[in-house]
Amino acid sequence: MPEHPRLRDTTGWSVDPARVSVVIPILNAEPYLGALLPALAQQGLPNDQFLVIDSKSTDNSRAAFESFGARVVGIDPKTFNHGGTRQRAVEMRPEAEVVVMLTQDAIPQHADSIRRLVDAFADPAIGMAYGRQLPRRIARGIERHARLTNYPPQSETRGFDDRKRVGVKTVFCSDSFAAYRATALQAVGGFPEDAFFAEDQLVAGQMLMKGWRIAYRGDAEVEHSHGYTIAEEFRRYFDVGVFHGRNPWLTDTFGRAEGEGLRFIRSELSYLVRNDPTQLPSAVARTFAKYAGYKMGSREKRLSNAWKQRLSMQPFYWRQRS
Repeated sequence: MPEHPRLRDTTGWSVDPARVSVVIPILNAEPYLGALLPALAQQGLPNDQFLVIDSKSTDNSRAAFESFGARVVGIDPKTFNHGGTRQRAVEMRPEAEVVVMLTQDAIPQHADSIRRLVDAFADPAIGMAYGRQLPRRIARGIERHARLTNYPPQSETRGFDDRKRVGVKTVFCSDSFAAYRATALQAVGGFPEDAFFAEDQLVAGQMLMKGWRIAYRGDAEVEHSHGYTIAEEFRRYFDVGVFHGRNPWLTDTFGRAEGEGLRFIRSELSYLVRNDPTQLPSAVARTFAKYAGYKMGSREKRLSNAWKQRLSMQPFYWRQRS
């Protein structure tokens, strides 16, 4: 297990920490617990304010969280849905003013990572906030560039008018480490029940359209990144294509993704030339895989359910509908 920065004591919450709930969906999380549980213990929150949604883990995950003192709720993995499951978790904590979403592989890097994220809500205009994701210590150039580009150190807030400046990036966010003002989430109808992917961006778009602002906190850090294979990149972007194809209002309102994709490719190639040139061939192959996956996903209505199961990174979603 890699070493993590020394954790510090937390003070000075701008939101009553007793009204903060942290939701963590898990499935066989044991590989991450050696780093995750000590980091959570330092966040300045009572352990029972961590709500763990367990999809019938077959390892020691559930017992470890129960020993930690978290509230653990088991669900049938066949019923898991990125939007619906999170909405049910929110409803389990009706007293919460702020609900933090965290994934099992996102490791807080400071003892006040969650407090720094929640502090965004000192501004009454903020409906949602998300934090900075740092690359894993073992990450190579492609994985590292993605995190450093999408999650810079500078904090910012975005409103609906910013779509004219940054397009679809206006709704960019991630439930790997994000927080929601409960009243704002309720005002947009909560998480959509049938959101198999990017439920965070759907909520962000609705909040922005209703006048709320989105905060990015570059000082609230977790370690979280993935070393996807080329096939996994294809599958992930197949899911992105399905998502955009099913939610045309998002790109119609905020802009299409292609322009942002071209900017990312140029930035990635430039970064790899300077920092990890041996990954350039892989980056080129991944670009074609992402494009092909996205285009196929955007035409998912022409595909059978069996093919969707083969092409998606989340075959369990399609199996539920076969």
